[in-house]
Amino acid sequence: MNTWLSMLAAAAPVATGWTAHTLWLRRRLNVARRDPLTGLRTREAFTRRATALLKDQRAVVVLADVDRFKQINDTHGHAAGDALLKATADRLAHHVGRSGVAGRLGGDEFAAVLIDDHGTTADMLAVLHGVLARPVDGQDPAVHTTVSLGWVRAVDFPGDDLSGLLRRADEAMYAAKQARAGTRRAGLGRLFATVTGRRAGRAGARSDAPAVGVAA
Repeated sequence: MNTWLSMLAAAAPVATGWTAHTLWLRRRLNVARRDPLTGLRTREAFTRRATALLKDQRAVVVLADVDRFKQINDTHGHAAGDALLKATADRLAHHVGRSGVAGRLGGDEFAAVLIDDHGTTADMLAVLHGVLARPVDGQDPAVHTTVSLGWVRAVDFPGDDLSGLLRRADEAMYAAKQARAGTRRAGLGRLFATVTGRRAGRAGARSDAPAVGVAA
C-alpha cells in the first residue's frame, strides 16, 4: 500500500507538469490562429470553421473590403489605419454573432460566414454596411470610410466549396465597389476567368485576363 502511495506521489508532479504544458500549447495554438491586430481568426482558422458552417443550408458567405484604405493610411498615418481595421473587425464579428465566424484574410480584406435564420441577409448586410461606415471611436472623425460587401448563399451553388463561394463573393464585392453600391449579391452566372486563382485586377492576375461570364 505504501509503495502505491509513494508511486502516486512521485507521479503527481509529472502529471501536473504535463497538464500545464498541454494548456500552454493550447493557448499558443489559439494565439497562432488569431490575427494579432484585430483578434479575428487567421485564414487557416477561418477556413476550418467556415467549412464546417457551410454544411448548414442557411449559410451565407460574405467578403468585405475597406474602401480607400490606402488613402486613410497616407493621410492619417498607419496608427489610424490600424484603428480602422480593428474597428471594422470588431463590428463585423459582433454582427456575425456566435453562430457564425469572421476572419481577416489579409490587409484590409475580411470574410465571414453567417447563418441566416430568417432569409433577411440583404437587410442584415445593409445595416452592417451602415455600421461599418461610422467613424472610429476615440479617433479623429475624419478617420472613417465605407466597406464594400459581396455575398452569396451557399445553397445557390451546392457544387462550390468555400474557395469557390469566396470567389463569387469577391466578384460581387468588386462589382459593389465599382458601382459604389455598398453591397451586392453574387448572381447565378459563371465566374470570371482568373490567373493563378486571382480575379483580374487583383495582385497576381493579368490585366488582360478574359472574362468568361458574370457573377453579379
